[in-house]
Amino acid sequence: MEKLDLSQLDNEEKALEIRYVVAKYIRYWPWYALFIFLFVTATYIFHRYTVDEFEVSGSIVIKNNNTPEARILDRSNIFNQGINLENDILRLRSKNLAHLALQKVHFDVEYYAKTNIKDIELYDRSPIRIQVDWDHLQVTETIVELEILSENNFRLSQAQGGLMDFNSVQAAGDESIYDKTYTFGEVVETPRSKFTVFLINPGRVGEVILFKLVNPSALEDRWARAIQVNTVNDYSSVLNITTTTKVVEKGRDYINALMQSYIDYDLNEKNKIQENSIDFIEEQLGYLEDSMKAKQRELLSFKVSNKLLDVSAEFSNILGKMNDLDERKAQLDYQLQYFEEIREYMAQKSKDFSDVIAPSVIGVPDPLLNGLIQTLVTLSQDRRKLLATVNENHPEVIKIDVQMQKVQDALFENVVNLIENTKKQKAGIQREILTYDSEFSRLPESESKYTDIYREFELRENIYTYLLEKKVEAGIARAANVSDNAILDVAKRGTLVFPKKTQNYGLAIALGFLLPFGFVVIRDMFDDSIKDQRDLKKHFMIPQLGVIGYSTKGTNLVVLDHPKSAVAESFRSLRSAITYLASGKNTKKILVTSSVSGEGKTFTSLNLASAMALGSKKTVVVGADLRRPKLASYFGHSEKVGLSTYLIGKVEAESIVLPTSHQNLYFVPSGVIPPNPAELLQTNRLKEFLDYLESKFDIVVFDTPPMGLVSETIDLMRLFDINLYVVRQNYTNKDHLVMINDLFNNKQVKNVYGVFNGIINSGYHYEGYNYGYGNTYLYSQNNKYMYNYYGEDLETKRKKIKTSKKFDPVQTIKKFFRIR
Repeated sequence: MEKLDLSQLDNEEKALEIRYVVAKYIRYWPWYALFIFLFVTATYIFHRYTVDEFEVSGSIVIKNNNTPEARILDRSNIFNQGINLENDILRLRSKNLAHLALQKVHFDVEYYAKTNIKDIELYDRSPIRIQVDWDHLQVTETIVELEILSENNFRLSQAQGGLMDFNSVQAAGDESIYDKTYTFGEVVETPRSKFTVFLINPGRVGEVILFKLVNPSALEDRWARAIQVNTVNDYSSVLNITTTTKVVEKGRDYINALMQSYIDYDLNEKNKIQENSIDFIEEQLGYLEDSMKAKQRELLSFKVSNKLLDVSAEFSNILGKMNDLDERKAQLDYQLQYFEEIREYMAQKSKDFSDVIAPSVIGVPDPLLNGLIQTLVTLSQDRRKLLATVNENHPEVIKIDVQMQKVQDALFENVVNLIENTKKQKAGIQREILTYDSEFSRLPESESKYTDIYREFELRENIYTYLLEKKVEAGIARAANVSDNAILDVAKRGTLVFPKKTQNYGLAIALGFLLPFGFVVIRDMFDDSIKDQRDLKKHFMIPQLGVIGYSTKGTNLVVLDHPKSAVAESFRSLRSAITYLASGKNTKKILVTSSVSGEGKTFTSLNLASAMALGSKKTVVVGADLRRPKLASYFGHSEKVGLSTYLIGKVEAESIVLPTSHQNLYFVPSGVIPPNPAELLQTNRLKEFLDYLESKFDIVVFDTPPMGLVSETIDLMRLFDINLYVVRQNYTNKDHLVMINDLFNNKQVKNVYGVFNGIINSGYHYEGYNYGYGNTYLYSQNNKYMYNYYGEDLETKRKKIKTSKKFDPVQTIKKFFRIR
């Protein structure tokens, strides 16, 4: 015997389940399409009226500018690169640097094109340029409208809000300049305004330009906050500078100006030493020049008055040596003065050493002193730059202070030693000078005095020449200075960052689908009603006998009034199933009940009886629901006499069985509503009435009260051949089926079958007459004989199908939200 492949059955079952889930939710595709269309349209409108924002970036290289002495004195810095990028990041984002950068660009006036859609900043495309006198009081942050009347004149007026300008409250501005005509190049001056307008592009006469003055302080704050500085990676000293702007050119110019300002600032800090040196030398040269000219005049005057042309050759050699000693002594005096100033700096414990003169200017050849002072000046500059962005309690400032203290201690000790050595050298030279002076005392008085004057003049001349050389050297050093930093990539292009159009459209499509889909899923999760046959199969243990479609006809007698409808055909299918079940009996007693009212049991009873009657069966339908009688009203009959009247013994059975206008169809009205319907339906007269009907009719259909609300229906079910339990789609609660399931499982009732009523396009296509999953009864459009049999041609049927498919918004919404 061949083995059954269970895994294949499981796969097929999973595939069927997937197809079921897809079919369950795909039927709401018009809602998905509608919401997607709405969200995409809203996104388009949002993009249309939103100003685009771009990200512009440039990069700068920060080089290592720490000296070896600083790394030696700070042991924590020996093995790293000595680059503190955090300080550079703070400096680039500081307001001081923003101030320097804004001086290179023209951001204090913003120009806009006049539109009703969104603000379009013109920036460098503006046909006008406004020069503002910020030393004068100005009205800022107020939009002014400028109309270019001609190449010479323009008119100013108050700007009006646009179509999409929801901020109707705006500052009036300087009203004294409005509604007046001015000349280009003319100074527009009032107590609250002072600026000049220039026409750059004469070809744009007739245009209207909006402009706004922006306070420079506010600009500095805005652009300092707008800049983002980040390292490219953890192992490089390259900083990436980015900003978000609505005008790419504006962001590009600012970032380039910021990077250039940073380099200029760094270079100016480096040139400060040479500038201080040059200032010091020029000050000394001024003193020497006056003194040298005075000695020169004194020397000439002495020679003329004493008729002295030359000194004895005997003392020429001595004079040369004394001049050398005087020059050396003068140099030692300058050096000693320099050392004393350094020592005073050290004694004051100052933190700013930017004014310290380089030792090389004084001619101090000591390499240690040069290195220590250079390191101290560099640390002082770094500290001053850092304090522009942080306070003195910042860890980096404290770290620099520690390094500076170490350098100061070493420098102070070195300077003290240099002062002592210089004094000793000066004393030795002074002794040599005194020796030579004693030799000059033997000269005649006139020659001796002349020699003294000449020595002083030559000393000043030599020192003057020496300082001129040092000034030139300092100037060359300043010119040769370059910044330790360099621009790696200038800002050029911008990247759109808001709105992200592709992402927004994708999100709109996703939301347009997920919103209705999520609503349907959540609605189904909290909806405890029976939704389809799979739901019915899970929660209803009774065999299903038939499926009844939802009737959109304006009558409850669908089978009689619309015999060719899909609903009528479903009742014929139910009739065939009942005929098959009770084929061994001549008379068939059928009871129809449900869980609660409104599930269609009366509708089912009436149309089932009608289908039996159309099948040449003498049929009677009995209104046994004595609490809420409805059956008689469908036939236009009053409820004065009926089943309740018979059960209390006032009338006989023959008098309550009434014919209808249709052949083979009779009905028994419920009668007057009694006070005790449960007791009446349990009397022997009901059984006698059933025997009577069984003897007179082929089919007896009882419309009984809902089983979930009353108790007498359970007793009645034992008297009938077939009991139909009606379940309505999207109406019957799953909990309502617990009672009938328990009765069926415990075999307290028998011959019970389910009827699924009110199917609304839940995988069932009634326009094409398909019922259920897999069990199909089809009116084929290609079968003309079938249509002719029902007396309707193909074209007429097609027109009805098209009419039934027309979109009804009210019905669609009711179906979507399951409004009954």
